[in-house]
Amino acid sequence: AFLSAACLIMLFAFGFTAMSKHAPNPGAFYSYITIGLGRHLGLGSAFVAIMAYFFMTFSIYCYAGISYTALSESALGTSLMPWWGWSFLIMALVAVLGYLKVTLSAAVLSFALLLEVLLVITWDGTVFVTNGVSNFSTEWLSLSNFTSGSVGVAILLAVASFAGFEATAIFREEAKDPEKTIPRSTFLAVGTLAVLFIITAIAYITAYGAPTVISATQADPANAILNSVRQYLGNAGASAMNVLLCSSIFACLLAMQNILSRYVYSLASDRVLFRKLAEVHPKYQSPHYASILVSVIAAVTIGICVLNDVDPYKGYGGLGGVGGYALMLLQLLTAVSIIAYFAKVKHTYSWWRAYLAPGLAAVGLFSTSWLATTNMELLTGDTTLAYSLMGLAFAL
Repeated sequence: AFLSAACLIMLFAFGFTAMSKHAPNPGAFYSYITIGLGRHLGLGSAFVAIMAYFFMTFSIYCYAGISYTALSESALGTSLMPWWGWSFLIMALVAVLGYLKVTLSAAVLSFALLLEVLLVITWDGTVFVTNGVSNFSTEWLSLSNFTSGSVGVAILLAVASFAGFEATAIFREEAKDPEKTIPRSTFLAVGTLAVLFIITAIAYITAYGAPTVISATQADPANAILNSVRQYLGNAGASAMNVLLCSSIFACLLAMQNILSRYVYSLASDRVLFRKLAEVHPKYQSPHYASILVSVIAAVTIGICVLNDVDPYKGYGGLGGVGGYALMLLQLLTAVSIIAYFAKVKHTYSWWRAYLAPGLAAVGLFSTSWLATTNMELLTGDTTLAYSLMGLAFAL
């Protein structure tokens, strides 16, 4: 499933990166759909994108509260505050870093990401070395095994795991030589994720053994990975995994803060939102007013969730699922807009990059979106909430 998703995203990336120099605004999906399919559809997609990223941000703040509470209880025996207290504390730190220069956020993200990847690679390597070549089996890797389960749902969730790779184009104005660095970073991001996902999935199967991996996962789905890390890396490895899970959540929220700030900045630059939001800080060169607005909206929304006693688990599943679903539809629109744009302008790109790759990506994304629509309860956990939030997003 991860391999299939990676191929689909790679196909999309060929046209996506080709469009990067033709859409100078840092709006990614918004900019691409605007120049390909028109301003009205582009503007609508911008609001859908903002809503999608906000939904995902709110979702992750709920998950952050859960995870940091668990970490506190594990380390100290008790949580120092309720889940929403941790959410607001992390929100304050994210707001400060989002206000400052993006290179500082990049440094924090890079450090957290490096530690997380190193731990995953260490666990993968330990699993393979411990089991040895003689015990390594690929009997499970068969077409009958792949088609015996919920193939469509598996691919759907795998595609959702790549969400966020389009951020490379969002930071266009802050990139050095964007015509080279955006394509390079996009393919590098997708390729690295694909390799890590695929190898780690194989390591997970190997860790439990193909005959028992499904039953072990079903018996304790929340802790199956952590139990395997404890088995191969000991209690220290499991503790490190808990800490790095929390650091990855923080890094994800910081990335979302910066993405949303630049979407708001892009719309303000186009005079869709208040012009003040398009101002850049004279010292930090960041869209500071846009970042402040994002922080205020996040604080108010989480506050409303707390006042209404929203279950953070339901908030995490419902909001995140809807956000991922909306982004998937935007990817589909973007793939179509790439073909439409190159069909009406002169360009030097090959037929493969301008038409065939984005066309195949559009077919794949349409199929995945259809799977998401027909499996909305599995994707979000609450179809009523999902349809209500989607109605709000598309109405805007």
